[in-house]
Amino acid sequence: MIDPTTKRSLGQMIKGVQVVGAAHNGVSRLYTSHWVSQISFEEPIVMASVSPKHDTHPLMIASGRFSVSMLAADQVMAGQYFSYPGHKFRYVADELVELDDDGLPFVPDSIAYLTCEIFERIERFDHDLLLANVTNVREGRLGEPPLLYSARHGWRITGDNARERGVSIRDQLLERVAELPD
Repeated sequence: MIDPTTKRSLGQMIKGVQVVGAAHNGVSRLYTSHWVSQISFEEPIVMASVSPKHDTHPLMIASGRFSVSMLAADQVMAGQYFSYPGHKFRYVADELVELDDDGLPFVPDSIAYLTCEIFERIERFDHDLLLANVTNVREGRLGEPPLLYSARHGWRITGDNARERGVSIRDQLLERVAELPD
């Protein structure tokens, strides 16, 4: 069990929100996640952290594939809807799901959509880590700000730039390095 201070501190982490989907034998399921990450620059590889208790997990394992829909800031309804098992909402929001040509479910009008093929499963703790190659990408609304989530602060929209326009912190640091004696 995580102590309260650690839990509050970890809750400060803010991440983009994705909806992960899978399909197998005519059944498809999706869940909201903020635990999908790109893990390589050289290859298009992502890692998804998923609970074996979730109804999407066995479909991901059986099919060896999953989809990732990256949500835009105006898609908080989709984020909320898929954050609960669909049966709790009695699957009332069919407009939030489409199937691609291979039958994988995704969220329409998302920022981007990925098809991923699992090449390694790491079973640890209360979640499995699924390492996957990105095999297909569909661009959506790439110019839109992404939806973000923090366990401590809830749903958020990407805000203003953290840097002043036209100011390069990197260049300033490189100038300082250049001033150092050899």
